[in-house]
Amino acid sequence: MKRQNILTGSPWEDKMGYCRAVRIGNFIEVSGTVAIVDGDKVKANDAHAQTLNILERIEKVLEELNAGMKDVIRTRIFVTDVSTFEAVATAHAGFFKDIKPTTGFYEVSKLVAPEYMVEIEFTAIIAE
Repeated sequence: MKRQNILTGSPWEDKMGYCRAVRIGNFIEVSGTVAIVDGDKVKANDAHAQTLNILERIEKVLEELNAGMKDVIRTRIFVTDVSTFEAVATAHAGFFKDIKPTTGFYEVSKLVAPEYMVEIEFTAIIAE
């Protein structure tokens, strides 16, 4: 089966040896993704905005792979504060209310930088 990698141009892709997403056949895995915190639309203290930013960006990545959010079968959500559950869940439901992938919601001690409150991984399978 053919392998298709999606690269974003991040310097970490070469430093760490990874890509944003990999598609092999009908199976897609998306790396853990954090928000682009710009201090205006997406703030370091806004878990809802960070979650929306992640979901909007991954929607575009999936489109590059001829897939969509409807193909997502699992999300794994990592947060630095479990009390942000409602804010994150509301943003997640905005994309997945009718799709209903399986999911996990995990509190971790920290993410790669202090401004990140949320990181999400995705698994998708394109129906034949």
